[in-house]
Amino acid sequence: MKTIRIHYLQHVAFEGLGCIEDWALAKGHQLTSTKFYEDRQLPELSAFDWLIVMGGPMSVYDEEKYNWLQGEKEFIRNSIQADKIVIGICLGAQLIASALDAKVFPNGEKEIGWFPVSISNNLQTNNILGEDSVPITVFHWHGDTFDLPENSIRIASSEACLNQAFLYHKKVVGLQFHFEVTEKSLQQMIAFCGDELVAGRYIQSAEKMLEKVHHIREINIRMFELLDNLESKTEI
Repeated sequence: MKTIRIHYLQHVAFEGLGCIEDWALAKGHQLTSTKFYEDRQLPELSAFDWLIVMGGPMSVYDEEKYNWLQGEKEFIRNSIQADKIVIGICLGAQLIASALDAKVFPNGEKEIGWFPVSISNNLQTNNILGEDSVPITVFHWHGDTFDLPENSIRIASSEACLNQAFLYHKKVVGLQFHFEVTEKSLQQMIAFCGDELVAGRYIQSAEKMLEKVHHIREINIRMFELLDNLESKTEI
């Protein structure tokens, strides 16, 4: 496998690649980035093979507050049309959904903490999230959700949120939850977004979330498996 040129979009300093960086460096792939809180310069489509869109506390419809959002969605749309591998996490998944003309809106409940998701594995999804169909406990931090984009397939759901993940044209994956989280990045989210930890049916306390960090190893393995799966589809 030749070197894959991976470009990622980062919205806030405390939500970086997490374990995705470990995977990319171990594989010898190239990483470049656009960090909207520092530099909004986007690359030419010919300059990268994969696009990864990270999370953040803003919403896709906050365009008046964040004037780069419109251009970011157009860039994501163009990347999909150019047949790139595109992965979105949390806000990133919502941005992909919006770029594909699906509605993004506040979910009935905020979902913050460790909660199970059910994986939909079948021939259509190519077992993109692994072969095990038993519900797995993953890390969440989101208040918005989305309708499924047209021609996409739901690949995960939870009690609080129907559309937890989707696959579009076998090369575009949106995940509401955080397979990539590390103990450090979890602590940073708590530090920067702790004001969201109010009483709620699907909101855990910081202490409860930190008690469950043993789940990180399993979900990082899932992230690596997803990346390996997509790597096998990359034609360079």
